[in-house]
Amino acid sequence: MIFFKIKAGALQLTMFVVVVIALLLAAFIILIHTHRAFKVQTDFVIETVNNTNKGIHHALSNNFQLHDTITVNLNDEDYKTLQVHRDYWGLFEKVTAISKIKTKTLKKIALVGASQPEIDRTALYVEDNNRPLVVVGDTKIKGVAYLPKQGIRTGNISGHSYYGERLIYGKEKTSAKLPKLQSEIHAQIKVLPAIYKNLDSESFLDLSRSRTHKNSFYKPIQVVYDPFTINLSEVSLTGHILIQSETKIVVDASSKLKDVVLIAPKIEIKNRVEGTFQAFASKEIKVGNHCKLNYPSTLVLKEKSVTKETTTTNTKETPFIKVNNGSKIKGSIIYLGSSKSYKSQVFIDNKTVITGEVYCNRNLELLGAVLGSVYTHGFVANQSGSVYQNHIYNGAIIVDELPQEYIGLVFKNSKKGIAKWLY
Repeated sequence: MIFFKIKAGALQLTMFVVVVIALLLAAFIILIHTHRAFKVQTDFVIETVNNTNKGIHHALSNNFQLHDTITVNLNDEDYKTLQVHRDYWGLFEKVTAISKIKTKTLKKIALVGASQPEIDRTALYVEDNNRPLVVVGDTKIKGVAYLPKQGIRTGNISGHSYYGERLIYGKEKTSAKLPKLQSEIHAQIKVLPAIYKNLDSESFLDLSRSRTHKNSFYKPIQVVYDPFTINLSEVSLTGHILIQSETKIVVDASSKLKDVVLIAPKIEIKNRVEGTFQAFASKEIKVGNHCKLNYPSTLVLKEKSVTKETTTTNTKETPFIKVNNGSKIKGSIIYLGSSKSYKSQVFIDNKTVITGEVYCNRNLELLGAVLGSVYTHGFVANQSGSVYQNHIYNGAIIVDELPQEYIGLVFKNSKKGIAKWLY
């Protein structure tokens, strides 16, 4: 029998190889386990995101109590939950979805309004007040138009007749009463001025100490309040912030406002102001020259009801919204009043462009352009010292130039959509 001597170094080498292989196998097993655990966690994150989207869309297609939080049935394991809450931010419904899967929690907040119909979008709705609509000058109406039974005709103002080839560039339908906004919107406009009364002192901001404030919509509301005039000059206010005065708010071009809400009897927006905000007044809103209010901005004037004991017809001032020359607003202008006057309650000046909607339940004077929809009780034209009833002079209403993705005013039976994701 022949024996071979094996050097001790070979055994060490063998042991080294075995250890290396064992380490590689262990590393491979750990890698697989880590990969699987990471995949599970990733799937949980993705599912949590999808569930929050389900919650938002559940609120879009289902009505439930305002200021209430409901639990959406996921038909899944008990460790997965989805809750949805509804309230308002200004004129828009605010929907919050909270999704939880074990230790993973995700919140999403969206501003919600009404989406646009795919076809036959309304360009103009004039309430039937037994008067025809009269078009003069370079007026152009393009889209579906709801007109009084007396229809539409051409007119003449100071020697200027109608210069268009057609009276309406689109379908004509017969109007009746002005469509009403969703009842929740009226209720929200009514309760907005009282929000600050239910807040503690920590919720109030002092602009004399700091001119810059940013508040996430995931945090409680913050308020800038003053019974006297608030001058928003050289300030930066962003997010879940309400600015309220019992007298007047003045917005200067040096201010930076984003997604905030303004409330005051009178609101003055000076020349060349740029920002994104919602303004609510009861007496007047003035927008200066060459302002730029980005989407989704809103100007809302709700006239206060005044009793006969506190005022007379002769002394009462008619509330109004006035948008001056060259300004551009992307969003909505709303006037809700009861005063009867031959004056214009909403005035849109020459070279002014509104991309969105104008809703006026009194008189509208349109010299600029609305790239979207107009709903009004009637029109007036103040020219050469005379007032022309239900006349449009050089105004344009073109709904085809309003983006299909636009989300705006909610009427009865409107289909809802997401106007903006909040932060």
